[in-house]
Amino acid sequence: MKNETKKRIRLISWILFVMYILLLVYFLFLSEEYGRKDFALREYRYNLVPFQEIRRFWIYRKKVGYFASFLNLAGNVIGFLPFGFFLPIISYRCRNGWLTGILGFSLSLLVESVQLIGKVGCFDVDDLILNTLGTVLGYVIFRLCNRMRRWMYEKKI
Repeated sequence: MKNETKKRIRLISWILFVMYILLLVYFLFLSEEYGRKDFALREYRYNLVPFQEIRRFWIYRKKVGYFASFLNLAGNVIGFLPFGFFLPIISYRCRNGWLTGILGFSLSLLVESVQLIGKVGCFDVDDLILNTLGTVLGYVIFRLCNRMRRWMYEKKI
């Protein structure tokens, strides 16, 4: 692949990555559709028991609604897929799966901590697990796409 093409891909990835981060901040901290209340009415909420909320949403999916269950479980995974996908594109250092996973966990921990301190949402250890899983899956998708791109490029030559 030509250097100019690589630079274009990296620039487009940076733009998409910044847009992704801005959307993430909006949905996690500002969107009123996800139960944001007046600051005076907010309280500290947290879950430190691993898999408690995941199990609860799975067992009571009919009562809480399939959409709410999907939004909580798959939404946390899908929400961090772009992080794991774009990070290795914009930074060569992040081509290491362990580093990308650790950075995804760190971003998730930052988000959950801000939610706890700002009383916006709930600090949930299950979200850390699901968000990190999403980052790792995003990285795996990047690796598969990169491998497929290289295979196709070799076939054309």
